[in-house]
Amino acid sequence: MTIDRRRFLAALGVGGATVVTAGGMARGAASVLPAFDRRPMRGHAGQRVPGLVAGPPDWSALKTRLDGQLLLPQDQGYGVARLGYNELYDDQLPAAVARCTSAADVQICLDAARGHGVPIAARSGGHSYLGYSVPNGGLVMDLRPMAQVRVQSDGKVRVGAGARLIEVYAALAQAGRLMPAGSCPTVGVSGLALGGGVGVLTRKYGLTCDRLVSAEVVTADSRVLTASECSEPDLYWALRGGGGGNFGVVTRFTFSTEPAPALTVFSLRFPAGSAASVIGAWQEWVEDAPPELWSNCVVSGGTPPTCRVGGCYVGAESGLNPLLDRLIAAAATQPTSRTVLGKSYLETMKYMAGCANDTIAQCHPTFEGGRLPRAAFVAVSRVLPAPLDAQRMVQLMAGRTGMDLLLDSMGGAVSQLAPDATAFPHRSALATAQIYASTTPGGKAAATAAVDAVRDGLAALGATGAYVNYIDANLSDWGTAYYDGNLSRLKSVSRHYDPDEVFAFPQSVARA
Repeated sequence: MTIDRRRFLAALGVGGATVVTAGGMARGAASVLPAFDRRPMRGHAGQRVPGLVAGPPDWSALKTRLDGQLLLPQDQGYGVARLGYNELYDDQLPAAVARCTSAADVQICLDAARGHGVPIAARSGGHSYLGYSVPNGGLVMDLRPMAQVRVQSDGKVRVGAGARLIEVYAALAQAGRLMPAGSCPTVGVSGLALGGGVGVLTRKYGLTCDRLVSAEVVTADSRVLTASECSEPDLYWALRGGGGGNFGVVTRFTFSTEPAPALTVFSLRFPAGSAASVIGAWQEWVEDAPPELWSNCVVSGGTPPTCRVGGCYVGAESGLNPLLDRLIAAAATQPTSRTVLGKSYLETMKYMAGCANDTIAQCHPTFEGGRLPRAAFVAVSRVLPAPLDAQRMVQLMAGRTGMDLLLDSMGGAVSQLAPDATAFPHRSALATAQIYASTTPGGKAAATAAVDAVRDGLAALGATGAYVNYIDANLSDWGTAYYDGNLSRLKSVSRHYDPDEVFAFPQSVARA
């Protein structure tokens, strides 16, 4: 079977582990701590330290103090090290890229740059939809050197913040374990987990953030904290779905895992003209499906729009096929193709990633020696609270060649937690919706207007929420759309751990 583009893009909505911009510091809220001073950013009476340090950071001093490597524009390797995933932001040129090897390197970077008015971003996989992990004129703390994945005897896994998903999956599979996460193999674990983490095992095993046991975090004042249920519990709560870039730089995660059973993947392609009946049937089908079944429904724009359904089942083909028969009967349309394949956990994740026949090394970006290219795209999101009018959804995609509406089912284990149990609020949602369009730098404005129109059309049908990992520059009331009733508590956590808004950026919690 040919893997469709969505299989590779299912988990793209992640940025770096954190995003910090100069804007927040330029508002009179920045520290004037000298480089490498780790004193608290507020005095004993809680007063702010006013003003900015004149001039840029001392890059030469920073280079000598790091255990990792600092790359400046004139250095060999900078041209590749500066790149994020989305090619639309290749014109953004950071002043420096620090390849951090430890939490101590992150502390040193923060101490060097804090208060100088330069943007700072920690980057894991570099998949930020808006290029936030490559700040123009700023400092990128590249966490990729911290990519160790160690499965412990108790079934927990310790994951460095720079690990890509394919590396996590390979290590877990070797130990006979699994955890739910996204399908794009080059996405970094950090952004995915911090924003929630929707993936192909979500309905059975929950979101990626639901598996977070603890996190090592470097805060704005360069303290290294452990956030868990028993230590810094408010920070721990916020890190589970509050979005990367708001509370600190996570340098290591500990996740709970499960034994890896046999899985079955499937794909159904339907004839032109059947999209409305398939979407309507699919929405009702996933609403009542057992948690072992996860599915997506992809509507490709055109005249007319076309539709396909795929997914993953925790169990054997014999348990899945009756469920597929039920969907086909409800849609009253026979698919033009039907593929059902039993696979192991690692085989499933490679299949969903679009690199089923590749080695683990090949399931990496080309600039890391792999075979997977970068992309140029615009994308936005909505969250479906319940089934929407299928005919009107199809009408939104009519004539929009080159655009996909990607519905990923929720429910199951996701809905077993209350909306305020973690920072991720969309616990009762039927599905997330991503509107995705490949484009070029010259076509960016038109593509953005087109995806925004579909996004707003879904909102008019009742889908007003949005997924923070598909961060959206033009989304109105984005704080409520991303976080719903959890926004107030998230702002309180942000004020506590970053009172000077060092980690502020255009859609940070502090600015909602």
